[in-house]
Amino acid sequence: MLLALVALLGGFVLLVKGADWLVEGATSIAQRLGLSDLMIGLTVVSFGTSAPELIVNIIASFQDNAGIAIGNVVGSNISNTLLILGVTAIITPLAVQRSTIIKEIPFTLLASLTLIIMANDMLVDGYPISELSRSDGLAFLGFFVIFMYYTFGMKNPEVQENGHTKPDMSLWKAWGLFLVGLTGLALGGKLAVDGAISIATIFGMSETLIGLTIVALGTSLPELAASIVAARKGKADIAIGNIVGSNIFNIFWILGLSAFIKPLPFEPIINFDLSVVVASTLLLFLLIHNGHLHRRLFFWWKQEKDYILNRKEGIVLLTGYILYISYIVYRDFTMT
Repeated sequence: MLLALVALLGGFVLLVKGADWLVEGATSIAQRLGLSDLMIGLTVVSFGTSAPELIVNIIASFQDNAGIAIGNVVGSNISNTLLILGVTAIITPLAVQRSTIIKEIPFTLLASLTLIIMANDMLVDGYPISELSRSDGLAFLGFFVIFMYYTFGMKNPEVQENGHTKPDMSLWKAWGLFLVGLTGLALGGKLAVDGAISIATIFGMSETLIGLTIVALGTSLPELAASIVAARKGKADIAIGNIVGSNIFNIFWILGLSAFIKPLPFEPIINFDLSVVVASTLLLFLLIHNGHLHRRLFFWWKQEKDYILNRKEGIVLLTGYILYISYIVYRDFTMT
């Protein structure tokens, strides 16, 4: 038990530090390419902070731990939207660009709905089992290419809405941090998966619950740290873009690659958790949109250009996450 906890915690430390170094190096490289803050958030930072999920899922796929692989992605998306955006908004209200409301968040919703359809072979096609097959994985990767094509199209001055941040380190140092961070992620991911499996075995917890809670929270720590730091530095575009981009990356890139490596059996019980992913995305959209309309109605003289995710709305998101975690823990132990 002690060794399992040490492996799990040590893996999380390596994941967090590895992601931090990777993001810092990759962001500096991207800044030298002239990318905007929003674009960096949607791509470079999202890729870096999603790297722990990627490493954990690849390892879990090769070890036939589908519950951890799927639960990690689903749980990470829920914690990203409800926990991380909730906590970040409570600390520092976030200004959200209109393009994020009408384009990136709906794309996140599309990703969630596509996952529900493709994972439910028994329900949709009447097959004897449900799984994310290799063809499903290829379809996800295709959607990911489309998203990347759209995102890099934002570099066009007619589409880009933000200025640029100047790089703060040399190119050699940036590449060095990137490679060291990548190595830390690989080692941390292996330790985290092995520790989580051992703990699940000792306590009789399901792999799905471990993936939805402990692993998902651990691999989401980089997103939490990156979003809070970005928000406190006045880089709300990076904070929001990091979460929205990470949610899209998790489904289309990470689950797509995981399913392509090895088909992932899907347990119907996770449909509730997938519904929470969809509901949390809709809740985020409604909170930002309704809050904007409310402020425009009562404070029309301010002529606000941005949508705001304020502290009250952050509390709503965080409360939703606490209720969700309480339910799935109760669900798991009443079923065993």
